[in-house]
Amino acid sequence: MAPTVHRERGYRLFFFSREESRKHVHVAAADGEAKYWLEPEVALAHNFRLSSRQLREVEAIVRTHKDELKQAWDQHFGS
Repeated sequence: MAPTVHRERGYRLFFFSREESRKHVHVAAADGEAKYWLEPEVALAHNFRLSSRQLREVEAIVRTHKDELKQAWDQHFGS
């Protein structure tokens, strides 16, 4: 299960239900994917084929919605 928690500018932000406990979000685009840690700070964990421009754009989206994403994490995982 991978619930979508936000969509913006062609990016889908989502969680995998059975993954590590450290808060993070996956981001999918038409041409690649990335994973961002939400704690202790927003930081790129992995990148698969997103350009530097896309990574900057995605990181800005994650930073803007960090509190909402963490709240969605808590609701989804029961934290």
